[in-house]
Amino acid sequence: MEANAGLVAGSHNRNELVIIRQDGDGPKPLNNVNSHICQICGDDVGITTEGELFVACNECGFPVCRPCYEYERHEGNQSCPQCRTRYERHKGSPRVDGDEDEDDTDDLENEFNYRDVHKQDKQQATDDVLHSHMSYGLENDQTMSSMRSQFSLRTVSGMSESNSTSLEHHAIVLPPSSGGKRIHPIPYLEGGTPVGARPMDPTKDLAQYGYGSVAWKERVESWKLRQGKLQMTMTEGGQLQAGGKGGPEEDDLNGPDLPIMDEARQPLSRKVPFPSSRINPYRMIIVIRLVVIAFFFRYRLLNPVPGAYGLWLTSVICEIWFGVSWILDQFPKWLPINRETYLDRLSLRYEKEGEPSQLAHADIFVSTVDPAKEPPLVTANTMLSILAVDYPVDKVSCYVSDDGAAMLTFEALSETSEFARKWVPFCKKFNIEPRAPEAYFALKIDYLKDRVQPTFVKERRAMKREYEEFKVRVNALVAKAQKVPEEGWTMQDGTPWPGNNTRDHPGMIQVFLGHSGGRDTNGNELPRLVYVSREKRPGFDHHKKAGAMNALVRVSAVLTNAPFFLNLDCDHYINNSKALREAMCFLMDPTVGKRVCYVQFPQRFDGIDRNDRYANHNTVFFDINLKGLDGIQGPVYVGTGCVFKRQALYGYDPPPKDKISKRSHISGICPTWCCGPRMPRPKKPKSKSSGKLKCSARLDSAVPIFSLEDMGERIEGMEDEKSSLMSLQNFEKRFGQSPVFVASTLLEDGGVPHTANPGSLLKEAIHVISCGYEDKTEWGKEIGWIYGSVTEDILTGFKMHCRGWRSIYCMPPRPAFKGSAPINLSDRLNQVLRWALGSVEICLSRHCPIWYGYGGGKSGGLKCLERLAYINTTVYPLTSLPLLAYCVLPAVCLLTGKFIIPSISNLASLWFISLFISIFATGILEMRWSGVGIDEWWRNEQFWVIGGVSAHLFAVFQGLLKVFAGIDTNFTVTSKSSEDEDFGELYAFKWTSLLIPPTTLLIINLVGVVAGISDAINNGYQTWGPLFGKIFFAFWVIVHLYPFLKGLMGRQNRTPTIVIVWSILLASIFSLLWVRIDPFLTKVTGPDLQQCGINC
Repeated sequence: MEANAGLVAGSHNRNELVIIRQDGDGPKPLNNVNSHICQICGDDVGITTEGELFVACNECGFPVCRPCYEYERHEGNQSCPQCRTRYERHKGSPRVDGDEDEDDTDDLENEFNYRDVHKQDKQQATDDVLHSHMSYGLENDQTMSSMRSQFSLRTVSGMSESNSTSLEHHAIVLPPSSGGKRIHPIPYLEGGTPVGARPMDPTKDLAQYGYGSVAWKERVESWKLRQGKLQMTMTEGGQLQAGGKGGPEEDDLNGPDLPIMDEARQPLSRKVPFPSSRINPYRMIIVIRLVVIAFFFRYRLLNPVPGAYGLWLTSVICEIWFGVSWILDQFPKWLPINRETYLDRLSLRYEKEGEPSQLAHADIFVSTVDPAKEPPLVTANTMLSILAVDYPVDKVSCYVSDDGAAMLTFEALSETSEFARKWVPFCKKFNIEPRAPEAYFALKIDYLKDRVQPTFVKERRAMKREYEEFKVRVNALVAKAQKVPEEGWTMQDGTPWPGNNTRDHPGMIQVFLGHSGGRDTNGNELPRLVYVSREKRPGFDHHKKAGAMNALVRVSAVLTNAPFFLNLDCDHYINNSKALREAMCFLMDPTVGKRVCYVQFPQRFDGIDRNDRYANHNTVFFDINLKGLDGIQGPVYVGTGCVFKRQALYGYDPPPKDKISKRSHISGICPTWCCGPRMPRPKKPKSKSSGKLKCSARLDSAVPIFSLEDMGERIEGMEDEKSSLMSLQNFEKRFGQSPVFVASTLLEDGGVPHTANPGSLLKEAIHVISCGYEDKTEWGKEIGWIYGSVTEDILTGFKMHCRGWRSIYCMPPRPAFKGSAPINLSDRLNQVLRWALGSVEICLSRHCPIWYGYGGGKSGGLKCLERLAYINTTVYPLTSLPLLAYCVLPAVCLLTGKFIIPSISNLASLWFISLFISIFATGILEMRWSGVGIDEWWRNEQFWVIGGVSAHLFAVFQGLLKVFAGIDTNFTVTSKSSEDEDFGELYAFKWTSLLIPPTTLLIINLVGVVAGISDAINNGYQTWGPLFGKIFFAFWVIVHLYPFLKGLMGRQNRTPTIVIVWSILLASIFSLLWVRIDPFLTKVTGPDLQQCGINC
């Protein structure tokens, strides 16, 4: 696929396809090199036998002399240093392993003329290979070298059978290790340690002779043969399970390949449970709190308040709902865990020295809509951090979805691709972090720390100047886009921009960087960068962000089809360049990764004020709740910073669970410790049509719509044309009318055919992003991002968990991704409103976790505690109704002189005291095991009340109107600011109706406090006692709303008049109503006849 070949635009339904080529400079040429000088050794390249200049690489013509070419083919990786293309055999060169038969090269004299290497030289080469693996982790390599020279790798022939044994079958026997845990594959040997030699029987396995096999080829072949036999499995808890007892006498564990593979065979990750000294008291206090709540509710129900029955009943209903909500939130945190990854083991297993990387391909999706709210400079920094990620460049492809079809985004991406040619090599040369230039140059640290390269300062200054010039160019594009021409935007060649009408335009694809043209200034390859804008036409429901993500899934499957992909918001850059490797430690693990559908990373943010006034960091959710879910079935999908397994998103069933332990793993939806053992289901007899794909017409999709095993049997077992046609139609009903895409769904390991024509692939890519492609398919229903809610992330992850998949929560020491969050009060409330509205939509749909997803089938379904977490995720906005009523009760009690609790005895007061102590103890112990600070925990509590009485309340009513009346609300994109100086956005005030309810609550509670104190002063000392409880209740509300009050006042204490007018009006009406019903003045009803008598 050629980079910068032009913008491909078209519509499949209208049978239109055009290529718009740019007249610009295109990719900048590489540095000029002298074609007569070898770029490796500096000698002359030389000429061939025909008298022509010797050209080693026929692809790029990189100048390499004949000796360097021969050395690279025999001793190196057999590829060109510049383009990484494998060297072809030239005339006069001996054949090496891996050469293909060339019809146009007739050189029988030299073709099989392998070099005659002396046996001692071969012995020494093998010794060097062994030394490179044996010295792994040793401090003194010189000692190891001396040891290697003192001992010969030959054995003493003591048997008649060994006399005919060649030198390749001799071995050295090393002394056994001293026991205990070994860090390194080979124990350290002293120089004078005697080594006993013994004869070697070639009929026996080499593993019986210990380390030091000389025959490298036989070592590789024997390792490959035993690889399938030696299954060293690792449970998720990190305990080794082998066929034997694992003692040193096990022959299979002491083979000659252990120095190389011992570390690589180890698990790529492990669970790290919390210390029992921290987690057990936490669990005990949860149980105690549950008991205290039960007795507390018993007392509240059996002791109504005379004369204030309405207030008492309202408070009891609210408290019961709070108790249920606490259970839904608390018990999914019963089993929190941490995880560790081993990146070195990942490299040892999949990136062997001298061999191509075996790491899986990964696609990266970035979505953007409106460049006015999502500045192009922010998106550009995200792109640059992706292109500079620490991952093999030929295995990374980045797809940018421009759902607004903005030419500004297109041109900014073009500028970004050009700047990436300079930025990426700078990042990789000096290994800088983070690799988003805006974040890197803004770091307030000593950038010279641990730097030893003398050119670093000079190159950093030059790169900073290059980035500032890049920013100026992007800002010029933004300024130019402020005024749209009457005739619309035009491209450089005068062609009208296809996306001038954002609601009616064809699909567009542009490959900015690719494997045939994407190279940096040093000539190294860059990851593929593809611009995608799906087709939009009037009359079609495009499903907003979920539809755009599904379009990226399809177009990436046609062009690259990586088995895993990462999705990011346009404002979330890669803060840890090894983030993809962190995820692959789980997804590529042979045991853990089989049932993992996605790896979720926590969200971290830049530009938040130091006090985090509105709990933008959301630390309690990311550091407490998701850790708890990771110990059950995995965290929920939070919309960004997530690496998916493509097959899981296609609706496939996970592989069946291994029967490791009946006590710890059962085939039901609940673990044994939660719901007890279940009876095994009777096996159904296999019918004749068992090979066919099962229909998914049922509503409950917890049973997978199809499985990989059934699909493989179905494809391989096709016997006639009719069955083949039925299978194809079945796939097209689910995946759409694209044979290329349907074929890609069958490839579990991903990849596209090498013989595929790039032109036909681009045409098919235009087809899969057409607006009518998803009609009458399972897209958005069972496949891809699920439609039906503005929080498509929660619903998508929920569907995968219902099918039996599990997810992983990865928290590397250095945050993987960082983004921006709205620090303005109004923007923050609108963001929370959108999240809560999506939860209400799910709660009122058929996907509600209360009744959806039971009966997960063979792979197991949703576990009980995981279901509680999803129920809490969908019903939490409903808490706004009792929360609003509970915040009004203090003011009502102060204005009426009544209270929600009757006069309590000393025994009853113990339940109140115990409840408050258990609440505080739960919070303290939770902060203790999670590491969350008390300020972060308190900010979360405050914003829970602020959001509950404003955004959540509006979400409930908007959700009801949308579901039952069909009145839809517009989707508002959260604005991302590119520059925040002194947190100016924090103090900016933007009017929204969400501010009215909390402001009203503040005013009526302040009025109630004043009225209560005035009433106590007028009535004397005896009324001060009951007043303290009411005032404490009112101050509880005011303290929780204090951050809202600060945001309402702003930096200069200026509040819009409309907010003050509406709040005072509502508070006055409410207060006067209660004064009219029950005034503070003492009612005069006449004399008391019982005391005064009839003559009083």
